[in-house]
Amino acid sequence: MTKKSNLSKWMDGIDKIKLSDEDNVHRLTKLRASDCCASSGGLQRGGREVNVRLKELKLKNFKSHRDLAVEFGDLTKISGDNAQGKSSIIEAITWLLYGNDTTGSKLDPTPVTYDAPETLVSLLLTIDGTDVLLGREIKKGKAKYYINEVPSKATEFNEIVDKLGSKEFFLSLFNPSYFFSMHWEKQRAMLLQYVTPPSNKEVLKGLPDLQADKLSDLIKKHTLDDLQKIHRENKTKMEKAHIAAESRTKTLREQLDTLQLGDASIEEVQKEYDDIGDQIAEIEKAIDGANHTNGEYNRKKAELDTVQRQIENSKANWLPLKNEAIQEHCTACGQELKEEAKAIAQQNLDAKKQEYKANHKRLVDAKNKLVEELATLQFVDVSEEHQKIRELEDKRYPLLDVIKQHKQHEQLLSQVKKAETDEQTTLKSLNESIFILDAIKAFKAKEAELQGEKVQKLFTSLSVRLFEEQKNGEIKPTFTIQMDGKDYNKLSLSESIKAGLELREVLSEQSEVIAPCFVDNAESITQFKGPSGQLIMARVVEGQELTIKGE
Repeated sequence: MTKKSNLSKWMDGIDKIKLSDEDNVHRLTKLRASDCCASSGGLQRGGREVNVRLKELKLKNFKSHRDLAVEFGDLTKISGDNAQGKSSIIEAITWLLYGNDTTGSKLDPTPVTYDAPETLVSLLLTIDGTDVLLGREIKKGKAKYYINEVPSKATEFNEIVDKLGSKEFFLSLFNPSYFFSMHWEKQRAMLLQYVTPPSNKEVLKGLPDLQADKLSDLIKKHTLDDLQKIHRENKTKMEKAHIAAESRTKTLREQLDTLQLGDASIEEVQKEYDDIGDQIAEIEKAIDGANHTNGEYNRKKAELDTVQRQIENSKANWLPLKNEAIQEHCTACGQELKEEAKAIAQQNLDAKKQEYKANHKRLVDAKNKLVEELATLQFVDVSEEHQKIRELEDKRYPLLDVIKQHKQHEQLLSQVKKAETDEQTTLKSLNESIFILDAIKAFKAKEAELQGEKVQKLFTSLSVRLFEEQKNGEIKPTFTIQMDGKDYNKLSLSESIKAGLELREVLSEQSEVIAPCFVDNAESITQFKGPSGQLIMARVVEGQELTIKGE
C-alpha cells in the first residue's frame, strides 16, 4: 500500500470536507489563464461576479495552535482574551497563500512555546462553487505544497493562488487595513483601474472657450506631455530672446536719440550738394581740356629740346669731320698709297660728309617743324580752377556730413523697426507658449477634478484626494483618504476599521469579486455596514478562552 502524505493522514478525520467528484476536484486547477482578467489584479471572468468562500481551515503546530480546525460560515466569530491565538487563525490563511501575515510581512509560523517536527496549514476554499484544497507544510526548514492532497511544486501551487488575483488585491479585500499599508502610488493605481478617466472631450468642455479651442487642435498632433515639453522649451528660449530683443531695441533707440539732425530739409541739402558737385564737374571738365592742351604742349617742347640737343651734338661732330684728310701712306707698312687707293679713300670721306650733312639737315628740319607747331599751342594756367574746386569742396564737406547723418538716421530707424518687430515676434511666441502651458495646467486641473468626482461617487463617508496643486500651479498626483476631514493615519481604531470596510467594499463592488473579509479588534466598533461575502470577526473578551462560532 502506498504511504499517505502527512496532509492526507491529517484530512482523513475531516468528514465534512467532501468534494463532489473528481472533475469538480480538479476543475479549478484547470482554469485557463485566458478566462481570468489579470489587468485589474482581481478575479473577474467574462464580466460576471466571482465569489470566493472559505470552508475549513486546519492548523497543526502553527504558532500557538497544536491542532485546530475552523469551519467558516457567512459570519464567523472568533473571540477570547489576549494571547489566545485569534489573530494566528487569520494569519494562517495568508501564510498558506503567500507566506506572509495579514499585512504582507514575512511570517515565521513555527511554534514559540513548544517544539514540533513540522508545521502544517490546509484550507478548503470555493471559487464560484468549485472546491480546492490547498496545503503548505514546513518541515526541517523546507516548504512543501499540496493541491487537493497531491504534493505539488511551488509554481503549481502559486498558479492556483494567483487565480485569486494579485496578493495586494486579495489582501486588500481580506484585510480592510492592508490597503492602507501599501505605498500611496499602489493604493491610487488599484483604485483608479476601476474608474474610466474623463475623455479629452469631457475635459475640454469644462475649460474656457479660448483654452479649449487652442488645445483641441493641438492634442490632435501631440500628447499633453509632449506639448508641455515643447512649450516649456520654447518659453525658456523666447524669454531669453525677448530680453535680448528688448535690449537691442533700447540701445538702438538711445543711438537714435543722440543723433542730432539740423533744421534744414535733407532734400534741400542734397540739392545744394548736387549743385556744387555739378559745378565741380564742369570745372574738372575744363581742367581736363586744359590738361590735354598742356600735355600736348609739354610733349612738343620736350621733343624740341631733344632735337636741339641732337643738333648741338651734330655740330660738335662736324668740325673734326670737315678737317679730316685722307691718309697717303699705309698705316701698316708705311709705304705711300697708290693714286687709285687715294681716290677711293677720298670718295669714302666725301660720302661720309654727305651722310652727315643729310642727318644734320633732318634734325634742323625737325626742329623747325616743332617750332612751328609750338607756335600754334599755348600753355593754359589752371591754378585758379583748382583753387575754385578746393573752395567748392570746402562748401560741400559740411553738406556731406549732414547727408551722412540723415542716412545713418534712416538706417537706425530701419534697425529700430526691425528690432521692434523681432521683439513683438518673440513676445508673441512667448505669450503663445505661456497661454498653452496655462491651458495645459487648466486641462490637467479640470481632468483631475472630473476624475476626482468620478472616484468620489464610489464612496459614501470617505473622501478621496487624487491630486494636489504645487506652488507653481502644476497638478501633481497624490492619494489621500479622509473621513470627516481627517487623514486615515489620524483616525481612531474604530474609524479606521470603518474606513477600511468601506474602501474594500468599493474594491469588491468595482471588481465584482466577493471575497472573505476579516475584521480584527471587532470589539472597538459597535455598528457598521457588513461587507459583501463572508465576514470573520475577531473580538477580545477578557478572561475568555478561544471561542470560534460560525453562523
